[in-house]
Amino acid sequence: MSPVSPVAPARFSREEYARRLTKTRQAMAAAGLDLLIVTDPSNMNWLTGYDGWSFYVHQGVVLPIDEDPLWFGRGQDANGARLTSWLPEARIVAYPDHYVQSTERHPKQVLAGLLRDQGWGTRRIGVEMDNYYFSAAAYHTLLRELPDARFQDATGLVNWQRAVKSDTELTYMRRAARIVDAMHARIRDVIEPGMRKNDLVAEIYDAALRGTAEFGGDYAAIVPLVASGVEASAPHLTWTDQPLRPNEGTFFEIAGCYRRYHCPLSRTVYLGRPPQHFLDAEKAVQEGMEAGLEKAYAGNTCEDVANAFFAVLRRHGIEKDNRTGYPIGISYPPDWGERTMSLRPGDRTVLEPNMTFHFMTGLWMDTWGFEITESIVIGERGPEILADTPRELVVKD
Repeated sequence: MSPVSPVAPARFSREEYARRLTKTRQAMAAAGLDLLIVTDPSNMNWLTGYDGWSFYVHQGVVLPIDEDPLWFGRGQDANGARLTSWLPEARIVAYPDHYVQSTERHPKQVLAGLLRDQGWGTRRIGVEMDNYYFSAAAYHTLLRELPDARFQDATGLVNWQRAVKSDTELTYMRRAARIVDAMHARIRDVIEPGMRKNDLVAEIYDAALRGTAEFGGDYAAIVPLVASGVEASAPHLTWTDQPLRPNEGTFFEIAGCYRRYHCPLSRTVYLGRPPQHFLDAEKAVQEGMEAGLEKAYAGNTCEDVANAFFAVLRRHGIEKDNRTGYPIGISYPPDWGERTMSLRPGDRTVLEPNMTFHFMTGLWMDTWGFEITESIVIGERGPEILADTPRELVVKD
């Protein structure tokens, strides 16, 4: 029996979902696909609205080129699809629980039977081969169960359709920005030498979920990345229960999240008097970011932004051997990026209005690290900076 009331008002209009389906089908046609099996939960949400912490089991959205999509997932998650997606009852298909984490059977056997029953067993089918949620066993099961189908890799096909944000999506990202502003303000207010890092992270989470008086926050796709001293030379460490030490720098890579839309923002705090190499890093990053932002407008390319930034770093004698940004928007763990283009030399993707990026200018050196970043919206003449948090090294005794 279908629940009678949704979890929340519809996050987007049916017209917006229709536009998304049209864009995706056009990309499918260009790739020679008749049917697409979408297993990335960000793409599932973007196409149908489905939102649930169910991506640890096999699920997906099946998009035929000539019919409405189907949600396919675990039986106990079907009510979640009814509550959060725009799909009618007939387009929600569940598999029995004895398929979950079984060594004797696989959920994709049920999906294959569904495709055969719909007359889709001989179609040209795209699957997201290189995403976190589609396993080798899933692929081999489909190959075995659908011998007459022709499979091809469709990794990133839907992700690319998400690159240019709608007005409503930008509204959600601006709200996420207000949340991340509150998170960084909380850090400034409470951080002090001797404070346990886990207690500080608890404050960050409190600010993230409480949001503002007008709207609350969602969980981010990545946990707070909080590293101090020599540990800050590694960009993806989380936190410990050790106290913050005086005369040490700590970077905070965190994101506000609203209705699954993210605004990442990094800042660095130094407890004490910063050494000269921190001041030099701040100067280089600030100048480099300004140079990159001057190139972040429609018609330029991803590498134009990156080349401008890296040129300034080189003048300051700093080498950064990783990309300096990536697109952001709707996402689920373990990553808040969209996994398409990158701000780095060689990526000649042309920037379009309302593309959104995390301009990740972080430096991770041999014995220390430094992060000051911005999330931006590409405009015709220049970018919109989403967050209002001061762009500076925070110094606190």
